[in-house]
Amino acid sequence: MSGHVFGRQTKGLLPTVARGEGVWLIDSSGKRYLDGCGGAAISSLGHSNTRVLEAAKAQLDAISFAHTGFFTSEPAEKLADRLIEKAPAGIERVYLVSGGSEAVESAIKLARQYFVEIGQDQRAQVISRWQSYHGNTLGALAAGGNKWRRAQFEPLLAPAMHQIDPCHYWRRAETGESRFDYGQRMANQLEDKILELGPQSVAAFIAEPVVGATMGAVAAETGYFKRIRQICDKYGVLLILDEVMCGAGRAGSFFAFEQDEVVPDIICMAKGLGAGIQPIGAMLCSGRIYEGIAQGSGFFQHGHTYMGHPVAAAASLAVLAELDERDLLQNVRDMGNFLVDALNARFGQNPYVGDIRGRGLLLGIELVADKQSKVPFEASLGLNKIIKRTAMEQGLMIYPFGGTIDGKSGDHILLAPPFIISAEEVGELVERLGKSVDLALAQAGYY
Repeated sequence: MSGHVFGRQTKGLLPTVARGEGVWLIDSSGKRYLDGCGGAAISSLGHSNTRVLEAAKAQLDAISFAHTGFFTSEPAEKLADRLIEKAPAGIERVYLVSGGSEAVESAIKLARQYFVEIGQDQRAQVISRWQSYHGNTLGALAAGGNKWRRAQFEPLLAPAMHQIDPCHYWRRAETGESRFDYGQRMANQLEDKILELGPQSVAAFIAEPVVGATMGAVAAETGYFKRIRQICDKYGVLLILDEVMCGAGRAGSFFAFEQDEVVPDIICMAKGLGAGIQPIGAMLCSGRIYEGIAQGSGFFQHGHTYMGHPVAAAASLAVLAELDERDLLQNVRDMGNFLVDALNARFGQNPYVGDIRGRGLLLGIELVADKQSKVPFEASLGLNKIIKRTAMEQGLMIYPFGGTIDGKSGDHILLAPPFIISAEEVGELVERLGKSVDLALAQAGYY
C-alpha cells in the first residue's frame, strides 16, 4: 500500500479486503471474516450478489451519469415509483441522494423551505433527541444528539437545533414505571419543548424509529411514536423519521415505522437501499410538502452533484427486487428471532451483559460492569475497542461503540448481519462473538 490514504484513524493498520462471498469478507492474506454488522448495517445482501452487480454494469454500459439539472433517467424514475409503491398513503415524492447525511440535510432544509413557501417563515427550530445520530455533515450533526461526535464541532453547529431525552426503557425508566407510561412521559417532552420554544417557531421533530450505533439498537416503546405524531399534528410540526440505518428491511419491515403504526411527513433512507453496492440515499416526503414548493417558488433551493445517479438507482432497483422476490424480510424476521434466542442462550447468564435488544436483524448488546445496578465499565477502559480487536482476531466483524448512556459512559455491540444469513451462520456468529467477548473481558481484567 502507498500509505497516502487518509483513513478514519491514523493509528494502526487495517487488513486489505480482497473479495466477498455471501456473508463473508476475505482479506488479501486469505483470512475470512463473518460480517456480523453489515459493515455499518449496510450490506444487506452480503458481498457477492450477482443480480445487483449485473444491474449496475448494464447501466454503466447505457449511461453512467447525467446531471439532474439537465436530465432525469429511467432508473431514477423507476426507483422513485417503486419506493412510493412501498410507502404509506400520503408519501408521494422521492428525492434521491448519495447517502444518509445527504438525506437528512435534504429533509431539514425541505422542512424549513416548506414553511417559508407557505408563509410561516417564523418556523425555523428543529427538535431531536439526545443519543440519536443523524449524520456527519454539520446540519445533520447539529440535529443529532451524539455528544461525542458533536463535542469538538459545537461552535459550528446551528443553534436552531434542540434535543429532548431518548426513549430507552431499560436504561432510563423509573422504578415501577410501566413501559407504556414511560414511553408517554418521554413523548410528552416534545410538547414541553415546543411550548418552551414557542409553538409557531418549530418546524420539525426528527427521530430514528430504532436508534442505531449511538445507543445500540434501541426501539421506542409501544405508543411512543403515536403520541409524538399527535403532538406534531397539534402544533403543526413536521415529523421526520430517520430510517438510514433501521429502514429498507433491516428491522423486519421495509419501513421500521410500520411497526409503530405511524406515518411521518418526511422519511430519510440510505444504507440498505443500495446494500453497499452503490452509494445511494433517499428523502421521501408527503404530497402536501411537495405541493407547498411546487405551488410556491417551484424550486427546492438545495442539491447534490450525484443525486439521482443512474447507476446507483439501477443497483437499488435490483436490491428491492431481491428483497421482494426472495422474501428476504421474512428471513430477517426469522433469523432475527433465532439470533436473539442464541444471544440469550450464550450471554443471558453473563454478569457483564445487561441487555439484549432490537428489531429484526438490528440488535444490540449492552455491556455493564454490574448487572444489577447497570453501572457501566469505566470509559477509560475502552472495552468496546478491545472487543472490536478481539472479534477481528476471531474472524468476526461487529460494530462495538462507546458512550452508550450519555456520549461518554457505556459500551455496546451492534449486530446487523446481511439479510441472507442462515441459521448455521448465525450459530457461527454467536460462537465467535462469545469467544471475542470472553477474550476482551479477560484482557480487561474481569475474568
